[in-house]
Amino acid sequence: MIDTFFSSGTLNTPAAFFASLLIGIVFGAALEQAGFGSSRRLSGIFYFRDMAVLKVMFTAVVVAMFGITFAKAFGWVTMENVYFMPTLYAAQIVGGLVFGVGFVMSGWCPGTGAVGLASGKIDAMVFLLGAIGGSMLYNEVYPILALITQNDRGVIFAYDSLGISEGSFAFFFTLIAVGGFWGAEYIEKKRHGKGDQWGSLFLKVFSVSLFVGAFGLLAMVGTKAYAPATAAQQEENLLAGLQEGLDHIEPRELADRLLGGDPSIILVDIRTPAEFSKFHIRSAINVQVADLPVALASRKNQGLLILYSNGMTHPAQARDSLFRLGFKNVYLLTDGLEGFIKICLKPVSLRSEPVPPVLVAKINAWRTFFLAPVTSAGETASKAKSSTALNLSSLTLPGLVETDWLITNLYKSGLKVIDLRAQPEYNSGHIPGSLSLNPESLRGLINGVPSSLLPANMLAEHLSMMGIRPDDLVVLVCTDKLQDATLVGMACERLGHSRYAILSGGFPKWQAEKRPLDTILPSVEPSRYPVSNRQETFTVMAKEVLASIGKPGAIILDVRPADYFTGKKRDEARGGHIPGAINRPFSEDVSKTDSYSAFKSLGELAAVYAQIIPAKDTPVIVHCRTGHQASQTYFVLVHLLGYTGVKWYDAGWTEWAARPELPVE
Repeated sequence: MIDTFFSSGTLNTPAAFFASLLIGIVFGAALEQAGFGSSRRLSGIFYFRDMAVLKVMFTAVVVAMFGITFAKAFGWVTMENVYFMPTLYAAQIVGGLVFGVGFVMSGWCPGTGAVGLASGKIDAMVFLLGAIGGSMLYNEVYPILALITQNDRGVIFAYDSLGISEGSFAFFFTLIAVGGFWGAEYIEKKRHGKGDQWGSLFLKVFSVSLFVGAFGLLAMVGTKAYAPATAAQQEENLLAGLQEGLDHIEPRELADRLLGGDPSIILVDIRTPAEFSKFHIRSAINVQVADLPVALASRKNQGLLILYSNGMTHPAQARDSLFRLGFKNVYLLTDGLEGFIKICLKPVSLRSEPVPPVLVAKINAWRTFFLAPVTSAGETASKAKSSTALNLSSLTLPGLVETDWLITNLYKSGLKVIDLRAQPEYNSGHIPGSLSLNPESLRGLINGVPSSLLPANMLAEHLSMMGIRPDDLVVLVCTDKLQDATLVGMACERLGHSRYAILSGGFPKWQAEKRPLDTILPSVEPSRYPVSNRQETFTVMAKEVLASIGKPGAIILDVRPADYFTGKKRDEARGGHIPGAINRPFSEDVSKTDSYSAFKSLGELAAVYAQIIPAKDTPVIVHCRTGHQASQTYFVLVHLLGYTGVKWYDAGWTEWAARPELPVE
């Protein structure tokens, strides 16, 4: 099923902005091609001179109707994945009149005005400035005009109002659209001798295609009319839902979905205000039973409305009443608040039955999320780590950890989880308690070479500000760019901090498994991370790489993509590679699934590198352009496969290509 930006609650992310920008550009280009950069042509529809507006708008509406209806029929999207505007008859009629008058007077609407402005039309700019000014004026007088929004009736679909099926409505609307296309061509032909498509092969094929699509919808969606159900039918539907268990949600499922930030859930506490203020489930709103129809009207048949009280009697009665009023998306919390507390919030130590370790971690996560009071800074007061020691017996450090291990140890002391994704992604939802870090903040200009790993004293300052101590286990969480995690791992190497691991599959795997998420910024108590005077042994400089060229038994491993190795592509002063170097692109060590990327199996990696590196102690220098990609190969060779002679050339091709005295092949 398609997870839309609306249903996933990510409308404010960079990905959503980019998608909106791309759609806007394509839409604007289509309008420009249709001639919508000219107000003269746009206003031609009012004089039956140019029917382009009717043809383009009918095409857009029909295509959108086909797309969403077929997607629903195939099960790609559900009603909960799409935002539908509520029906506000008075407001929408007034708005339509204002829009229409503005269109007639100016020849522009907001979308076509933007197209006209992009084409350099001064009148379009004047219209858009007026639209902005009008919006600001409306915002100021809204309290006076707010009465026009008082007739909110939730979401009402045209086919429901007409008592026909969705497929039938689509079919009849397609007939109207085809008639509109032919009528527009006929009018243009009769009045002005244009009508270029009248009787043309294109118009015939286009019309037939629309009919075929409409018949397809009839076949898939059906022709049964959605006539208002009788009282008896409503009772039958209600009882059928009860029998199939479609009226409730279990406490554990609710806890997981709320912890994961599910935006589709509206949790409604129908107890008294006094009871609600004493304690309620986090994110719940308090609505009295008599006020439910009005308070929930805007969410009618959108998302999940979950009612709860101390028990289930009153929520069940309220749910039945709302069902008869047309609310098909109302659920009950099984066993009410008392059941939720017993199942999800009761401490493990007070439970008589044995609790599996994975469930222990979940209960701890639920208790932290739902029981911790929120301070004025937005931080939960009981985020303190458990005093239980981390279970490191199954780990090889540095190395990898699985999501099962992390969820079991997530709230234990001595663990620091570092999220390496972009900050907007982190802010939208992250592993509870994790800290945000941009890997690039650990690099800078060193000895004239950009993007070099910072010296130990500066790295120690970073770790100190994050509250990390030498005995902490640092778990690095990235996206599909595993080299982000391994680059931070190199910072740990420079400080001698071997207690670090990379989360296998990263955040995408954690999210795909529906593990807990949070949006709270954790509090940090700065530490004083020490800097040792030990000699660093895992890095090399250009002179050491130069000395390795042609040296018997030594290997220089270039992990850049093949086109950069051969010189077919270049992004530095010179193209090519260090003489005698072997190319093994870093990306070949990674396998991808539909949900996430992870390192290939140890057996597969070992077999490949055994053909490149003859012995575990063979001297090997790994490099890329800036050390970023090479850090991944270093991690694979040293920490996953056990090679002992591997060095990291951080300055890489950036330095080598820029120094003319160094040889290039």
